[in-house]
Amino acid sequence: MVCALGAAVCFGTATVLQAIAARAAAATGPGGDMALLWRALRQWRYLAGLALDGLGFVLQVLALRSVPIYAVGAALAASLAVTAVVAARLLKVRLSRVEWAAVGVVCAGLALLGLASGAEGDESGPGWLEWALLGVAAGVLLLGAAAGRLPERARALVLGLGSGLGFGVVEVAVRLIDGLTPVALLTDPAVYALLLGGGAGFLLLTSALQRGSVTTATAGLVLGETVAPALIGVVWLGDRTRPGLGWLAIVGFAVAVAGALALSRFGEAPVEEPAGVAGPR
Repeated sequence: MVCALGAAVCFGTATVLQAIAARAAAATGPGGDMALLWRALRQWRYLAGLALDGLGFVLQVLALRSVPIYAVGAALAASLAVTAVVAARLLKVRLSRVEWAAVGVVCAGLALLGLASGAEGDESGPGWLEWALLGVAAGVLLLGAAAGRLPERARALVLGLGSGLGFGVVEVAVRLIDGLTPVALLTDPAVYALLLGGGAGFLLLTSALQRGSVTTATAGLVLGETVAPALIGVVWLGDRTRPGLGWLAIVGFAVAVAGALALSRFGEAPVEEPAGVAGPR
């Protein structure tokens, strides 16, 4: 659970650092996406954000191999609370009372989950599950292509939900990978599901944030990467709670996700410019 919370801190902080660097890059002059990316990569904040993303992914994998998927998913959704708090500190963003309350709600939900969650399930799931994950990952790409024809608000929601499903595939696939030898990795469908799901999720999320409402896209992301993987972990992978505390885990999960949804506008740190950094949003 400490690893899951550490991953949330890494992801949430990285979002703010990358937002600062991206806006500073945009303020230095015009250019296309590649030119802006190149200028951002020359800034220490952007590189620090990428390093935190990498560390967060390692902590996420460690957490998924140790505690139930539902606990890790709720903790990762809590990265929005971290983004909100860090943005308030570094970017001098004023959080409303409702948003501060949502931060507290997320923390309370995670505390309940920490008390109620048991050990990681020891079941490998049905034999078809790995192939089903690979199919879902491919379906996420098709969903992204079809979503481009939808109205703006619906498009952002569908793309966000699709990206959440892609990242959810990663969460489940980590649990299904058996061996780490080169031969085992090359022949394991779960490995390919992990790579395809992660890539598809990243592409759809990027498209959603560029072409629609950040709040709507992030809400879809949170729902997609928490609910379905949690159900798979409980139904097929043997994830359980501590004896007699199943109700507490359900309440904690619901509370943490609800608090994250209330903070969904921070999915891309859409906040005020920091002092000394000017330019278009």
